[in-house]
Amino acid sequence: MSAEIISAATLLFLVMDPLGNIPIFLSVLEDVPENRRMKVLLRELVLAFIVLVLLLFLGNGFMAFLQLTEHSIRIAGGIILFLIALKMVFPVKRTAWTSEEIQGEPLLVPLAIPMVAGPSAMAVVMLLSAENPDRMPEWVLALFIAWALSSLILVSANGLKRFLGKRGLVAMERLMGMLLIALSVQMLLEGISAYMARAA
Repeated sequence: MSAEIISAATLLFLVMDPLGNIPIFLSVLEDVPENRRMKVLLRELVLAFIVLVLLLFLGNGFMAFLQLTEHSIRIAGGIILFLIALKMVFPVKRTAWTSEEIQGEPLLVPLAIPMVAGPSAMAVVMLLSAENPDRMPEWVLALFIAWALSSLILVSANGLKRFLGKRGLVAMERLMGMLLIALSVQMLLEGISAYMARAA
């Protein structure tokens, strides 16, 4: 397995933020009958994966249709990622979706989108496809690895919450947030540098 695949999978795993999503997933699934929770969770995870794969393959066409450049996607992705990372390090109170806001079982929203397939994950897969469209099998593998690890964590949410405790989850999320801040700054600087080089 190449270093590029590992690097892409690590970045995607971090932006999916499975540890930070545990409280929201548990809250949203609380009103779902217990015998349905695992089926609903797996369905939402699969839907998130399908959305990201579609964006991976259709990202170039989508960017061309909107006349977006790689630089704008990289800069926008860096800004979004930075804001998300800041909330992980300096959290504000998360507002979970209540039963009044979601009637019945969640479908696509909010678990698949935007919790797993969020704006930063979408920006990353679009950048991967735009920068190296000839390496799509590698990007699909990287995406699958990140998604599988995230899914494993979310499927084990109850056990992890008991094992790590609230403080343990918070500490892990802070660490992931610090890594994401560094990655977002790098993404932003690369986008600005590429734009200035092209303009010059």
